[in-house]
Amino acid sequence: MRPSPTHLPTRLIMAVLTLACAAMIVPLRAQAPRERTMYVSAVDGNAEPISGLTTDDFVVREDGTAREVLRVSRAVDPIDIAILVDNSAASDGAMPRIREGVTAFIQAMAKGNQIALIGLADRPTIFVDYTQSLERLRDGVGLLWPRSQAASTLLDAVYEVSRGLAKREAPRALMVLVVIDGADVANRQFTQVAPEVRQASVAVHAVTIGNFSSTSDDEFRNRGRLLSETTRVSGGQRVNLLTPISVQPTLERLARELSSQYKVVYGRPDSLIPPEKIEVTARRPEVTMRGTLERTTGSTR
Repeated sequence: MRPSPTHLPTRLIMAVLTLACAAMIVPLRAQAPRERTMYVSAVDGNAEPISGLTTDDFVVREDGTAREVLRVSRAVDPIDIAILVDNSAASDGAMPRIREGVTAFIQAMAKGNQIALIGLADRPTIFVDYTQSLERLRDGVGLLWPRSQAASTLLDAVYEVSRGLAKREAPRALMVLVVIDGADVANRQFTQVAPEVRQASVAVHAVTIGNFSSTSDDEFRNRGRLLSETTRVSGGQRVNLLTPISVQPTLERLARELSSQYKVVYGRPDSLIPPEKIEVTARRPEVTMRGTLERTTGSTR
C-alpha cells in the first residue's frame, strides 16, 4: 500500500529535522573540554601545608592560558616514591643525620605508598625495591654507609629511576634526592635526563647539603641544572642546607606537604598538540603552590 500524500511530507520533514539537529550537536561535542588532573601542594611562608582551599583558590594555566578549575579535593591516591641518597665519600660525617631523616620520612609516608631506596655511590644501586614494608625499608636505611673514594652518579640515577617509574601504574610519582656537595661522575647529560623526568610525570624534590658553588665543569653544571631547573619545572622543590643538622626536620616537613596535597581537576580544549608549560598558582600571594600532572599508567617503552 502506497503512503498517502499527507504522510510522505511528514516523514521527509522529520528526517530533515533529525539531520539538522545532528549537525548542531556534533560541533558542540567536539568543543567540550577534556578533564586533566594535577596533584598540587599548597604551603604557607613556613613551608607548612594549608588546608580548606576551594576551586576559587587555584589558577591553572597552559602555555599562559587560564583553564577552568572544575573540582578540588584532598589527594588520597597512592604514590610511588624513589628516595635517592648520596652515599659517596662526600657523605662521610653527614650520613648519621641523613639516615635519621630518611627513616622519619619513610615512617610518615610508607602507609599506602610504595617506596624504593637507591644509593648513588659509583653507580645507581637499589638497596630496597618498591615496597610498603617498614621493616625492609628500615633495614635498607641501615645499609647506607659512605663509600670511601666513591663519587656520586646523580644524573644517571635520576635517568634510570624516571624510566622505571614510567612503567609503573601509581597515579602519583616522585623522587626525593638527598645530595651532598662532592664529586660526581655521572655519564648522563642534563638534556638526556630532563625529558625522561617530564615523560614520567615525576615530581623531583631535592635536599642538598653544602655550598654547591658554581663551576664550569660539565658534571657540576649538569648537576646544578638538574637541582635548580628540574625540581622547579616538575612541581617539586629544592631545599639547600649548609649543614646536615636540619635534614630530618626538612624531610618531615616534606612528608607533611605530600600528605596534604590537593587533587585539582581542570578543563582544557581537546587538542592534538599538548601544552609545553603547565603551571598552577594561588590567587592569594601568601600561598605557594606547586603541582604535577596525574600520570598516565602503563608506559609502552
